[in-house]
Amino acid sequence: MSAQKLAVLTGATGGLGRVFAHRLLKDGWRLLLVARQRNALQAMVAQLGPEHQAIAVDLCDDKAPVQVAHQAAMMGGASLLVNNAGVNRMVAFEDMTQAELTQQLQVNLVSPTCLTYAMLDQLEANQGTIVNIGSALGAIGFPYQSVYCASKFGLRGFSEALSRELDGRVSVKYLAPRAADTAINDESVRLLNKKLGNTMDCPQVVADEFMALLKSKAKRKGLGFPEKFFARLNGALPELVDGSIIKQLSTIRAHFAAQSAKLSSR
Repeated sequence: MSAQKLAVLTGATGGLGRVFAHRLLKDGWRLLLVARQRNALQAMVAQLGPEHQAIAVDLCDDKAPVQVAHQAAMMGGASLLVNNAGVNRMVAFEDMTQAELTQQLQVNLVSPTCLTYAMLDQLEANQGTIVNIGSALGAIGFPYQSVYCASKFGLRGFSEALSRELDGRVSVKYLAPRAADTAINDESVRLLNKKLGNTMDCPQVVADEFMALLKSKAKRKGLGFPEKFFARLNGALPELVDGSIIKQLSTIRAHFAAQSAKLSSR
């Protein structure tokens, strides 16, 4: 059995997941990569080395958490779980489909909670760590992101409560990036961020902060200014943030009206 500690990383084939995997590898971790795309996972394992493994599962499947936990146990047991998988579509609430609504809540909140439950025994046995990848929108309600915000607010609350509950047994941390330059943000969202003056961080910047949080004694870390400031202000004086964001609403509505008109004209 390898002496290297094992990290389980979900969303491993995504923009952040790939960079997280390489940073963990560089820091000496063995990896169990989790995602839906079997071919992409196999290519990553071939690149990273034979001591690493992958499992192709849909985390929305009720059986997936137990399957992941079983494979991790067969590899000697995990010392780190990174709940990184996530989905988002920026859209008016009334324009969402029921399937989109359910998927966002399932992938972003229910699945990491269930995977944490399935992995808890081995993480506790190894005095391990859980890092939940949230969002700045887990502390700031933003228009056209209502369900995504709901899922990330929930993940932040879950992380905070579990960190306090498992104190001294398992370390639970929460990382809240702002918008990242990955495929989760499509061209429409990128254009809107530009109109609003929002900065998007490259995955390498997020990975730097992820590793810094992992190695620290801190339980939570928010990224970017003014996002960190607004998150704190929203917690203390949400009515002040109401006004600031509502001022942006006309720009957001106009942007999506233009995008809708463009699609209708095709």
